[in-house]
Amino acid sequence: MLPMRGMSAGAQVLAAFVVLTGCSGGTARDADARPQVPNWKSGVAPNEVGDLMHVQIPADATDRRAGCQDGFQDDGLLLSFTLRTARVDAFLDRLAPEQPLTHRAEPLTHSVKPMTPFAHLGLKEPETLADVRGGPVCAPCAGELNSLGVAVHPVGAGSSRVYLRGVG
Repeated sequence: MLPMRGMSAGAQVLAAFVVLTGCSGGTARDADARPQVPNWKSGVAPNEVGDLMHVQIPADATDRRAGCQDGFQDDGLLLSFTLRTARVDAFLDRLAPEQPLTHRAEPLTHSVKPMTPFAHLGLKEPETLADVRGGPVCAPCAGELNSLGVAVHPVGAGSSRVYLRGVG
């Protein structure tokens, strides 16, 4: 840094900081107006997220929940609903997984915090549940969708909760 006449070293550092941060083209007020990334989109409908995932939600599905998170490079997509357990296999067959889904009897012991947590929808993470069947459905997928995973957990009374997590 070139010495500036009549300025102390501290004043020179402060002047350099003001010049450098002033070149960013915005003010602190402008930065506060921009949405933070990642952020959750509000008012996202389950059918809308299903379309982004290329997944048709069964007509008899209940307790439908969805979320879409704007990310730095990719968006996180969440979709969950309950379905009669007798209908789950037909739904999974339509997803056409590339590999057979696996069954996990116990919750995963390692703690992994998903980038797009189902907790945003008021649900437990499928990784924290016992008796879960799941796996990747596609990677890479068609169109804007980069990956899609499914998990199914029985919730009692002949119903199961389907969890779908995608990256698009």
